[in-house]
Amino acid sequence: MRATVVVAGASLAGLRTAEQLRVAGWDGPVTLVGDEPHMPYNRPPLSKEVLAGRASFASLALRPRPAVHDVRWRLGTRVVRADLDRRTVTLADGETLPYGGLVVATGTRPRRLDCPGPRTGRHTVRTLDDARGLRTALTRPGARVVVVGAGFIGCEVAATAVALGAAEVTVVDPLPLPMVRPLGELLATALLARHERRGVRFALGTGVTAFTGDDRVTGAVLADGTVLAADVVVESVGSLPNTEWLDGNGLDLTDGVRTDAQLRAGGRPDVIAVGDVARFPNARYDGVPRRVEHWSMPGDTARHAARTLTAHLTGTEGARAPFAPLPTFWSDQHDLRLQCFGAPALGLDDVRVLDGDPAGDLVVGYHRGRRLVGVAALGGPAAAAA
Repeated sequence: MRATVVVAGASLAGLRTAEQLRVAGWDGPVTLVGDEPHMPYNRPPLSKEVLAGRASFASLALRPRPAVHDVRWRLGTRVVRADLDRRTVTLADGETLPYGGLVVATGTRPRRLDCPGPRTGRHTVRTLDDARGLRTALTRPGARVVVVGAGFIGCEVAATAVALGAAEVTVVDPLPLPMVRPLGELLATALLARHERRGVRFALGTGVTAFTGDDRVTGAVLADGTVLAADVVVESVGSLPNTEWLDGNGLDLTDGVRTDAQLRAGGRPDVIAVGDVARFPNARYDGVPRRVEHWSMPGDTARHAARTLTAHLTGTEGARAPFAPLPTFWSDQHDLRLQCFGAPALGLDDVRVLDGDPAGDLVVGYHRGRRLVGVAALGGPAAAAA
């Protein structure tokens, strides 16, 4: 009997890896395990089109390619433990699956605030069920919304809440500008001005210390004692990699699963990591392992990692170029689109305007030494095409 490849995680990265295993020549058994009951779906629209009511939940479903028609799906359960020496994983329902190859595609979950106060009325945006609950809350007349976290998701939700007619929308963040960590001060300042012109309020340089209310949230208490009235709170304060099930196997799980330049976890040829959970060195820039939570990464990591694992399983391993993807991502906020290419965060010390100006469509470049390492465009179609 041929060895089975177990894919732990049935979201976009898991699905794409299963498909790429077939492309790479693996024709043996494949089992995908996912904790949600849904087939894989597209997550980026959850905080934008789906919340706004412009896209149905059903429209997010990803259509698996014909090559994976014979894979086994185990949905509605999750992997809770792995024994990499024995090559087994254990599911929440008690089933143990042996494997010849293991794909770590368990992604991330939202980080939650550790604050006193009620839990009801506090939302995150990661799953279909999250988006359903938040849309219901945002469409109640006169909703007062507090978004904690001024990153990509937080800014997208704030823009959507304003468009839905929320009475007040306030974004709270301990940093001085929205999205300043990935984009730098120049673009973050321009983004702040655009949000404020459209009615979003900001409480920057501070954080939330508690929530008020008995059964459900009625307000958010800031570090300076200010209380913001709130019917809806959205927590967008980062993510945590889902790696606990790999504890005790000698892997570096400091921030996701550390891999080598071929996406092998811990140097094991039979274990690969893909998507948001993988912390890999990008040969395009340097040898520092980093996690990259961009939409392009599931597909990019899947292609490279599937070839790595297939070569091991079929005994065709040989010298290969290291993984060197070009990250890309976008964010729709109000009537604007932010598009980024490369790794802007690596060039925050040298940011230059390439086209346009901060008051209009704007294209900026991020430089590391003499090298352009990232480009970002903010504005309408003209900026996106620049």
